[in-house]
Amino acid sequence: MKEPPITPELVEKHGLSGEEFERICKILGRKPNFTELGVYSVMWSEHCSYKSSIKYLKTLPREGEHVLAAAGEENAGALDIGDGKALVFKIESHNHPSAIVPFQGAATGVGGILRDIFSMGARPIAALDALYFGELTEPLQQHRFNGVVEGIARYGNCFGVPTVGGLVEFDSAYAGNCLVNAMAVGIADIDKMMPAKASTIGNPVFIIGASTGRDGIHGATFASGELREDSDVDRPSVQIGDPFLEKLLLEATLEIIKLGLAEGIQDMGAAGITCSSSEMAEAGGVGITLDLDKVPLREEGMIPYEILLSESQERMLIIGKKGRERELREVAEKWELHIEQIGEVVDGDRLTCTWRGEKVCDIPASTLVLGGGVPVYDRPRKRPGYLDRVHKWSSDEMPLSDRKPGELLRNVLAMPTIACKRWVY
Repeated sequence: MKEPPITPELVEKHGLSGEEFERICKILGRKPNFTELGVYSVMWSEHCSYKSSIKYLKTLPREGEHVLAAAGEENAGALDIGDGKALVFKIESHNHPSAIVPFQGAATGVGGILRDIFSMGARPIAALDALYFGELTEPLQQHRFNGVVEGIARYGNCFGVPTVGGLVEFDSAYAGNCLVNAMAVGIADIDKMMPAKASTIGNPVFIIGASTGRDGIHGATFASGELREDSDVDRPSVQIGDPFLEKLLLEATLEIIKLGLAEGIQDMGAAGITCSSSEMAEAGGVGITLDLDKVPLREEGMIPYEILLSESQERMLIIGKKGRERELREVAEKWELHIEQIGEVVDGDRLTCTWRGEKVCDIPASTLVLGGGVPVYDRPRKRPGYLDRVHKWSSDEMPLSDRKPGELLRNVLAMPTIACKRWVY
């Protein structure tokens, strides 16, 4: 396939501003090729970089006596709960995918946070969720709500983790953009916790789990945009999950960690191979080279752009230990999982990818991750006018009703947000 020319229209289509494109050119000392443009597009998306919200997120508390892994340091947070055990947890939203394809959007949201915690060596013990939709009387909201609930339930049940609690609210404010937040909790041995980092030069880089397809390409960029009336065309950006495969990946990952066969492990979520490899390289202050011809594919004709940006589910990137490759493969084979060495940890700071003997991507890894070259913005902000109206409201403004208090109470208790949610769970 001949790569398209890098035009202002193509840059805009990738969600990058003109200023951001100029910044990329300055970093590389040249114009990026098509593959590199895609890499920067997903890694500099709001979904991956938090470039507009990180200013405020940094004001939140991160330190504590029992904190083992603070926000942003690892795949998930971790607290010391005593007796050599850690409570590992992650909460994440999957709003846009759930609005377009409710079942798969919610299901893959659950799958992603489960991988985040067991990639650190924690066995998942519980899942929770907080869901916000428009008025339940509207057919579209019913469709989204039913699909999301079924997706969360199906993935959790098939994987084997219970949903132990949740929150559901309905309000017209969420009609245009539902909020789907999922949380996973697990227990790990503190001395066995696995970092998401590559450190040792010469160590092999493996991909394990599902093969790579075209599902989810540019999912991170899609999740950073606004929902539109024609957003249904973004269905290919929503991934498809397989909880039974994830269960096998869980057991294999925990066994690999227990046997000491890995230096670092990271889930392939948003931006897939690109995000996991660049973040692990940057965390360890090293470089990573990848041979994209070695990546197991499930679709024909995939090009580097698609391989690097694919968000196919149930995949992990593992930094193995040189000399123990055979043992690593044996664990994967035991659990009937694909495993392939696709690269190596190298000296330097670059993410370098080859395909059919040619270099198709050569980028400083630090420029792809938060704290490196990713731009940080202080966006213009304005206090919404409705807040003033809400704060001025007084109960004295409520008209008196001639209906009996018992009748009014029953009406309140019948509201979907307040009513018993047993029918949901």
